[in-house]
Amino acid sequence: MNAPAKTAGTPAHLAVNQAWLDQYAEQPLEPLLPIIDPHHHLWDAPRPRYLLDELLADFRTGHNIVSSVFVECRAMYRTTGDEALKSLGETKFVDGIAAMSESGAYGATRVCEGIVGYVDLRLGDRAKGVIEKHLTVSDGRLRGIRNIVAWHPEVRSTSVPYPRDLLEDVEFRAGFAALGQLDLAYDCWLYQNQLADLARFARAFPKVTIVVDHLGGPLGVGPYAGRRQEAFADWRRDIRLLAELPNTVVKAGGLGMRINGFGFHEHKMPPTSEDLANAWRDYIHETITVFGPHRCMFESNFPVDKGSYSYGVLWNAFKRLTRDASASEKADLFHGTAARTYRLQAVV
Repeated sequence: MNAPAKTAGTPAHLAVNQAWLDQYAEQPLEPLLPIIDPHHHLWDAPRPRYLLDELLADFRTGHNIVSSVFVECRAMYRTTGDEALKSLGETKFVDGIAAMSESGAYGATRVCEGIVGYVDLRLGDRAKGVIEKHLTVSDGRLRGIRNIVAWHPEVRSTSVPYPRDLLEDVEFRAGFAALGQLDLAYDCWLYQNQLADLARFARAFPKVTIVVDHLGGPLGVGPYAGRRQEAFADWRRDIRLLAELPNTVVKAGGLGMRINGFGFHEHKMPPTSEDLANAWRDYIHETITVFGPHRCMFESNFPVDKGSYSYGVLWNAFKRLTRDASASEKADLFHGTAARTYRLQAVV
């Protein structure tokens, strides 16, 4: 496996400092606007716990979170048995969380209404059978599969290394074909240097909806440090290649990671929603312009991004960035695109 080097002693994700976050809070803007959060995780030890209680504490910061989508994060895997089936433990675990939420005992939000699970698509022709097992244990809540392909020779944001050029792997492509047969989306987390590769890949599978996580991974560290304008120009050139393909959808968010280089976590005080909006304006507006609101959805990427800002402030930032948008455009960005992409209950 050809994996990039990782700086010794540097955690993959920023640590969450709740005392730092608690120094600043905001009242929610447009508190009645329905929101589907289409990208969050859940996990326990050895990472700091982020399970239903912690998720709901963030959801209850004043914004109208009506539904959510869980995205795979290597949580609760089975510890024995066939390696290819160990990730069934995660899907079954999240289905249990969804069932708890569905009871109504935890509020009106449909937590984990959709699940994006993990199946190693390099299983090739065997992948379809494994995905079908995930559909079964999810009680039909499975809406997509994510295989992370993020690779750069000098940058790494994950605790697990991923192979270079996974999108070109013959067995991976054979397994990927099963998504079209099962009407499932594909979530892709990659870095900006791989966007052109994804555009070529997406063109080969026009019937599969490809969800580009975290704005296509803009980078601001390593060789990109101190070169924001140049890096943005490269990102913009390649994100436009994806926008030409109607089977691509973008999650607008996920910019609180170390690799994005904004450095919010380095400040004495946590950022305000105005700070976030000012830092991200070019990326968010360019994405909405070239894809259109009907192919963009705002996301939290929590708790990964919680090392940089609080949940309530994040959604205020998105609302500031869409202050001039029409009601129908806001509906798409905050819930409509997510509902269509992941086949969730419509917001009425």
